[in-house]
Amino acid sequence: MKFKTLAIHAGHDPKEHQGAVMTPIYQTSTFAFRGVGEPGPFDYSRSGNPTRKALESCLAQLEGGSNGFAFATGMAAEATVLMMFSAGDTIVVHDDLYGGTYRLFESVFANKQIRAHYVDLRNAEKLRAALADKPKAVWLESPTNPLMNLVDIRAVSDLAHEYGARVICDNTFLSPYFQRPLQLGADIVTHSTTKYINGHSDVVGGAVVVNDPVLAEKIGFLQNAMGTCAGPQDCFLVLRGVKTLALRMEEHNRNALAIARWLEKHPKVATVLHPGLESHPQHELALRQTTGSGGTFSFRLSGGEAAVNHLLANCKTFTLAESLGGVESLIEHPTTMTHASMSREVQLKMGITPDLIRVSVGLEDASDLMEDLESALAGA
Repeated sequence: MKFKTLAIHAGHDPKEHQGAVMTPIYQTSTFAFRGVGEPGPFDYSRSGNPTRKALESCLAQLEGGSNGFAFATGMAAEATVLMMFSAGDTIVVHDDLYGGTYRLFESVFANKQIRAHYVDLRNAEKLRAALADKPKAVWLESPTNPLMNLVDIRAVSDLAHEYGARVICDNTFLSPYFQRPLQLGADIVTHSTTKYINGHSDVVGGAVVVNDPVLAEKIGFLQNAMGTCAGPQDCFLVLRGVKTLALRMEEHNRNALAIARWLEKHPKVATVLHPGLESHPQHELALRQTTGSGGTFSFRLSGGEAAVNHLLANCKTFTLAESLGGVESLIEHPTTMTHASMSREVQLKMGITPDLIRVSVGLEDASDLMEDLESALAGA
């Protein structure tokens, strides 16, 4: 089946649910045994739930994996993956990443003696040098949040596997519609399903997809043991959202690219960071590795702090809020919002400067969004 068909039908068979065309919400904590010592396919919702199973199967098929796992949040998904590692292990991490992931490594897992070694994964020699120390895994985002840098997933995976390291890729920004890291060599794919996969800003969730049965067994065990799974209501909402994923991603992509091209010519914008633009230094990699750039990108504003504050305060159609991937357009300031958990020193080292703005372009009419930005920029 092609992607659009899978998004609608994967994981659900009406014959298994009394003919229900949509997967029912199995809002139950426990399931009756068939007899003494005879559990059915489900016994307790932390261990498994039919609504969750449908979502997990759907996401696995969309990512081209064998097993999917749905979690309460994207951070619960990441934390569960990291619990596979032990004290003394090192994970090579791309040195440009989401602030919440950085906080997880530095404020939670560092205390458990699981060390993050930050490396620019765009540099093969730096990666090879880091791999010489025998890390257990390589962790990356592509594109990165919020700087929109790309990592060559195939090249990193091939090199990491030479040294026996697993590759973990956060695919939140592009979704499996525009990028499939497992097919590029990654071992584990993570998502915040809060974002594009759900797409309606009404649920938080996370997901992990793998192809390796050994990894699937480990993650399934940890999901159950730690209780990080998603509830049935949230799974239902994500399943509903994923059915329109292909259509939404195409429109996000069109709108965002149109606005990025417009901003690139704006006199008050210094730089636009969008991999779909020919001006992006990794545009060729974007064309080779992905089939679209999604709806999120960043730009640097001229005029200093006053200009940034004026823009953020005066947008009307764009909402000043964290998160991304919903049908509505959002605008945010990484320095003081999504990446505020990082010190200013770390932010600047990554390139997250006070003039940086990140936008999540929604499904409104692109001309209305440009008019909104133009009006807000007028007094900046």
